[in-house]
Amino acid sequence: MNILIITQYFYPENFKSNDLAFELKNRGHQVTVLTGLPNYPEGKIFEGYGFFKNREQTINGVKVIRSLLLPRGKGGGLRLFANYYSFAFFASVKAFFLGLNNRFDAIIVHEPSPITQYYPALLMNKLWKIPVYFWVMDLWPESLSIAGGVKNKFVLSYYTKVIKGFYKNSEKILITSKGFRGAINEKGDFNNKIVYFPNWAEDAISEGSKDFPIPPMPEGFKVMFAGNIGEAQDLDNIMRAALQLKEKKNIKFILVGDGRKMPFVKEFVEQNDLHDTVNIMGRFPVEAMSSFFDKADVMLVTLKDDPIFNLTVPAKLQAYMSASKPVIAMLNGEGADNILDAGCGFTVDAGDYSALAETIVKASELSSEELQKLGSNSRKYYAENFKMSACISNLENIISKKA
Repeated sequence: MNILIITQYFYPENFKSNDLAFELKNRGHQVTVLTGLPNYPEGKIFEGYGFFKNREQTINGVKVIRSLLLPRGKGGGLRLFANYYSFAFFASVKAFFLGLNNRFDAIIVHEPSPITQYYPALLMNKLWKIPVYFWVMDLWPESLSIAGGVKNKFVLSYYTKVIKGFYKNSEKILITSKGFRGAINEKGDFNNKIVYFPNWAEDAISEGSKDFPIPPMPEGFKVMFAGNIGEAQDLDNIMRAALQLKEKKNIKFILVGDGRKMPFVKEFVEQNDLHDTVNIMGRFPVEAMSSFFDKADVMLVTLKDDPIFNLTVPAKLQAYMSASKPVIAMLNGEGADNILDAGCGFTVDAGDYSALAETIVKASELSSEELQKLGSNSRKYYAENFKMSACISNLENIISKKA
C-alpha cells in the first residue's frame, strides 16, 4: 500500500510515529511522512534542520517531508497555540501538493496532541476521498482542560465541535486505551469506528543492548522513573514520597528524562536536601533506555488523579514490561488494571504519596527472586498484549479493510 503518515513529531524526535513508519516500510509498503521541523522537547529547532535544511529526506527508506512551524519554545500557552496552528497551516499547504502528485491508499494521523495535526488529513480526505485512520493517543478537549489548564467554556466548546468533526470524518478511530471508547462515544455514535490499538515498546528497549554508556548508578534499592517529566506525571507527589523516605538512605530515586516539571523537581530537591536519595540523570536517547532499565530494581509509573488520566495507559508501562522489570504505579484506571492482571508489581491510588512511599519500602524488602518473578510476569504480559509486530499486523488488517 501507499501510506501517508501525518504527525507533528517524527525522527529525530522520539515518538511512536518512528516505529510505525519504519516497520510499515520494512513490510514492503510505500511510506511517506508529512511532519514538522523537529523541536520537541527543547522547544528550538534541532541542529541540522531549518528553513533551507533537510526539508525533504529519506530515512530508512521512508520519504520525510517537513513543513514549516513556529517552534514551541518554553511551552507557554500562546507559544504552543502558535506552534500547533503554524504546523496545521503549513502542513495543509504541503498536503495539497502531495495529494496532487500522489495516489495514497490511506492516511494515518498520529495524535499524541494536538488534534490540529488532523487538518492536513481533512483537506486530503475532502479533496481526494483518501480514508483517514485517526490514532488517538490524547483525548481532546479533556486534555486541553486538564493538562493544559484551559477553563474557558467557549474554547472548550469550540474544540469539542472540532473533534466531533474529526471523528465523523475518520474511517477508523484507533485508541491506545480501552477507556477512551466511552469518552469518544459521548461525543457521538462512533462505536463502530473505534478499534483498540495499544502502544508498544521500542525495539531499542525490548530487544536493545545493555552496553550503552550511561552515568554510574548509586548504590541501594533503585526506583527508576523514565520518560517525560511533565504535569500529567504528578512529580509533585513523587517528590513528596521521596521526602517522606528521606531518611531511608538505601532507597534511591532515579529520574531519567526531561520536561516542563524538571525545574520544579530540581528546586524541590535543593530546598529539601534530597541529593542523597534523588538522582537526576537528564535526557538520553531511546537507545540508552535498555542500559538504564537494567540497573533499576523497580520502575515507577505515575499519573495525576483526574478522569482523563484514569482512562489513559501511559506508554512507559509497555516499555517497563518489555524490559522485564517490576512496576510500582501511582495511578488509577486501566494502567493499574494492567499491572494487577499481569501480576508484575504494586499499585496505589493516584496522588497517594504516603501509600507510594510505603509500597516502595515494601518492594525494597523483597528478595531478588521475588523481584525477578515480578519482572518475568511483566515480560510475559507484554509479549501477549503489546508486542509491536502483532500491533502493526493488526493495523495492516485494519487499513486493508480485512479487520
